[in-house]
Amino acid sequence: MNYSMNDVVETTSGRVRGHAEAGVLAFKGIPYAMPPVGARRFAPPEDVQPWPGVRDAAAFGAQAWQVIFPFFDPAYDADPDWDDARAYHRGAITTPVANSEDCLVLNVWTPQASGKRPVMVWMHGGGFTAGSGSWDWWFGQHLARQQDVVVVTLNHRLNIFGFLYAPEHGVAPNLGMQDIVVALRWVQENIAGFGGDAGNVTIFGQSGGGMKVSTLMAMPSARGLFHKAIVQSGPFLRAIPQARAQAAAAAAMDFLGIGADKLREIPAADLLRAYAASNEGAPGVARQFGPVADGEILPRDPFEPDAPADSERIPLLIGATSEEITSLIGWKDPSIFSIALAELNQRVADFCGTDAATAARLIEAYRGAEPSASPSRLFARIASDRRFGYMSIVEAERHAARGPTWSYRLTYQSPLIGARLGAPHNLDLPLLFSPDDAPGIFAPGTDHHALANFMQAAWAQFARTGDPGWKRFDTATRATMMLDRECRVENDPGRAERLAQGGLPSP
Repeated sequence: MNYSMNDVVETTSGRVRGHAEAGVLAFKGIPYAMPPVGARRFAPPEDVQPWPGVRDAAAFGAQAWQVIFPFFDPAYDADPDWDDARAYHRGAITTPVANSEDCLVLNVWTPQASGKRPVMVWMHGGGFTAGSGSWDWWFGQHLARQQDVVVVTLNHRLNIFGFLYAPEHGVAPNLGMQDIVVALRWVQENIAGFGGDAGNVTIFGQSGGGMKVSTLMAMPSARGLFHKAIVQSGPFLRAIPQARAQAAAAAAMDFLGIGADKLREIPAADLLRAYAASNEGAPGVARQFGPVADGEILPRDPFEPDAPADSERIPLLIGATSEEITSLIGWKDPSIFSIALAELNQRVADFCGTDAATAARLIEAYRGAEPSASPSRLFARIASDRRFGYMSIVEAERHAARGPTWSYRLTYQSPLIGARLGAPHNLDLPLLFSPDDAPGIFAPGTDHHALANFMQAAWAQFARTGDPGWKRFDTATRATMMLDRECRVENDPGRAERLAQGGLPSP
């Protein structure tokens, strides 16, 4: 394909120049809203003001202020205890960008700045606390080139900057989600100039990004801005309870020792320290900074007690991996890879918040499905389903009662780090975006290529037509695509395990 190295696209805010990158055109760091600084801190996003001339879109913009994940922290470079965590996450970030409140930017990868292609807008992971649209694991050039789609990634406000719940102090609610809505509106107004079809937009995301997709489906302001949704390892049935969110906000204010009138004056680094002091994401601590059902921006819980209104018009593809937690907690608790049989019951009971008898029933159900599984593997699968797999099924059930739904389960076993990870959290990312640039996940060679090709084609077909190419999920057959070296559809896979998980109290 021939095109200029410096293609220029006209947007509602001004012209931007893209650059050839790996066979596509890349436009990076495009502002979609005004910088939320000064008086705009803790206020709803405002439309970006036009710029003169041509803006060079060659470099990523700043990412939102955030606390760095320990396995990315250079301070641990010489610590051998972090070797495995670094091996798995190697390649996630190769070119760090600066933290800034001036972070409301997006990136576009397109095969050509003409035509009318499906648009896939990626919501990055990292919970509601960290991450960026510029991390290597979800660069859009490979997917755009291979599947002839337009890929968009974006940054938005996170943690205390995006999800401080303090309406009594004039702080607007759910600011991070409001940012995303404005970015989606920008896509509607501008993506045609990049070769995309504004009438065919799919939002997709993994982990916290999947949770954002789930939340957007329940936001009235997002209606009409997207047409299909994919939730990868990110079920989100219930928003953060208002009381918990208010308690977190009060704790942050106490830590800062300031009044509400100073919130827009205090240095950003001090706000981040206040957030970190809240223990967000610590083991056993529920999320405190995230979407809240405030009654207006998010009128209700995303998928509790049922799918949100109007979701019948949005086809949903949803699923999880089989051993999510190995990469999520294994890096800080490597003992999960060497659990003795005698301690398995207590481990399961503690993780699931249940008694020994219930834990025993869970273990029996999972052992029945895989009699030769080690205690560590049984724990990984039980804990992963508790946190991701079963809740993904519940979200699929609730959406299927209203609209078209497809289910998958990723079971491909990563051979690296002693093959102990199974199918861990984040495994789907390089399969979709960069199958040959994931040294910590896949062995050298092409063993995973057939699976990567299948997933990329299925995701793109879903974006193009609203159907990934296999039987719909419903509560009668529970058809689920098993993604592995050989991909196949199974009806109600893991039925005994699902029923055992269903007997637990809501997490």
